[in-house]
Amino acid sequence: MINLIDYVKANGNYVLEEKKINEIDDMIFARLSYMPFKYIDMCANETIESIATKMKDLEQAKYIWADDKPFLQELGKAKRYKDIAVTDYVEILDNSAEKQFAAITISLPNIKYISYRGTDSTLVGWKEDFNMSFMENVPSQIESVVYLNDVAKKYREDLILGGHSKGGNLAVYAAVFCEDEIKPKIKKIINADGPGFDKSVIQTPEYRKVLKKIETYIPQSSVVGRLLEHEEEYQVIKSNQKGFMQHDIFSWEIEGDKLIRIERVTTNSEIFNGILRDWLKNTTPEERKDFIDMLYEIILTTKATEVSDFRIDTVKKIGQILTTYKNRKEEDKKEIEKMIKLLISSTIKIIRESRRNEKVK
Repeated sequence: MINLIDYVKANGNYVLEEKKINEIDDMIFARLSYMPFKYIDMCANETIESIATKMKDLEQAKYIWADDKPFLQELGKAKRYKDIAVTDYVEILDNSAEKQFAAITISLPNIKYISYRGTDSTLVGWKEDFNMSFMENVPSQIESVVYLNDVAKKYREDLILGGHSKGGNLAVYAAVFCEDEIKPKIKKIINADGPGFDKSVIQTPEYRKVLKKIETYIPQSSVVGRLLEHEEEYQVIKSNQKGFMQHDIFSWEIEGDKLIRIERVTTNSEIFNGILRDWLKNTTPEERKDFIDMLYEIILTTKATEVSDFRIDTVKKIGQILTTYKNRKEEDKKEIEKMIKLLISSTIKIIRESRRNEKVK
């Protein structure tokens, strides 16, 4: 089956007026915000073609995912996509605030598509994701609302909000908490395997107002897309990868102009979801905050700033982590061990329950 890159190659000659925007285009535009814009000079009148040209000679390491570079180059050649304007690029990385945010606005016929970037390769980006387990909102969510309010006031067109991974979460959050006069302009919200929210968000009247506009897609072994609370229905998509690698949007299979659906998520996805829910139920937000903060502080002693940094001197970095852990105060070590034991306990409990349920079937 074909993926996003294959789809662009096969359908690149159909201009948007000939073939209307479909759910594959939604995924393409959700992924576009991941491109490494910070390495080029972004002008006011950029198109996908001009961006692809500027990024053509960027080394592969500058891209977050291996397929991003060929994906962008194919978009830059395709008649369907190359002349689409890309504006209002914003990227913020603030280590002290533990904030990683990026977004672009894509100009489509009679509508603007706001694409929010998901988690990049920075450690602070991953830390912000983990912070969702104990915070009602994280800094990038607040930033997503500011961005939407600004763009909606700047342009008259209706809006589509979309994103992959954390970007999908930001798209939903922005729609929920934007200014009231903007909400009618939002025609749909694309959440491609993005995490859910704390119940304090799910239970708000503002969330209820946009619920029917949310289109959520998760692969069959979804991990990220099952995190926290979801109220909306989700579509389960077939991926050609296994386990966590199904989060890679380039692994999602396509037939015609549709993502291939399957009936349900895998047992492993259900088990992971159960483990996390059980662990969250048995821990307080304060306990989770202390646990995550301590682990993050230990990891930072390696001087790594990106996940890829651990590919270099891996053994040395692991040694630094273990040494830093041993040197922590006894109460810190007890707290870390307590939380890990609770996580292991949740894992054993949910796996046993899953096996019992399988026998009953």
